Amino acid sequence: MIKKMKKLRFESLFSYLLAILVGGGVFFGNGCGIGSMIGTPTRHEKKVPAEYELIEQKEKRILILVEQPARFMGTANLRYYLTRDIREYLIKKVRMPAGGLISYEKLVEYRNNEGDFSRLKPIEVGRGLKADIILMVEVEDLQLYEMAKTGFVKGLLSCRAVILDTSTGEKLWPKSFSGKGIRVGFEFDERGREVGVARLSAASAHCLTRYFYNCPMDKFKIADDRGGEAWENW
Repeated sequence: MIKKMKKLRFESLFSYLLAILVGGGVFFGNGCGIGSMIGTPTRHEKKVPAEYELIEQKEKRILILVEQPARFMGTANLRYYLTRDIREYLIKKVRMPAGGLISYEKLVEYRNNEGDFSRLKPIEVGRGLKADIILMVEVEDLQLYEMAKTGFVKGLLSCRAVILDTSTGEKLWPKSFSGKGIRVGFEFDERGREVGVARLSAASAHCLTRYFYNCPMDKFKIADDRGGEAWENW
């Protein structure tokens, strides 16, 4: 009889403790709750699978080639900003070796030494710089508004990207014919025009390079990502 009572007390105590763990939620905030105990992955542990595993090309030379229409040149030198930021993200996030990424300075030197650089096709530029792969980014739209007497700016940037094999001219990524569209924007920033341009560039670099590695789910979408939104909403 005594043993039976002890067993009932133990079962009651276990049920009570389990109810606290499940219902109270005190252990869930720091990731040490029942979900973690039974192995359920967090949003950071879950990954959005890469569309193109760029790290598999780590032995090859890669050229980041940004095409910017002349009408936007007076607003910002996106060739510089985007090349710089995409390069940084490829190194830090995708883990590409820095030595395999052709520098912006070498591209500028090549551009200046060519008689009519604008007539060259991307594949010809890549071959001229001895690149194996070209990550080409074409700026489609740039809008930067300065709000009078406030110092605030509002910005939008739309780009399209593809990866090309210089030896064959084949498009390696994405599968879609038109390339991968990248759209970023923000409603206001009080730090001025130059910071606004840098913010658009950094957001674009993230939204592009996230497709090249298994990106943590909680890092995939950022606040300035405007993919799927129509510009007229702005």
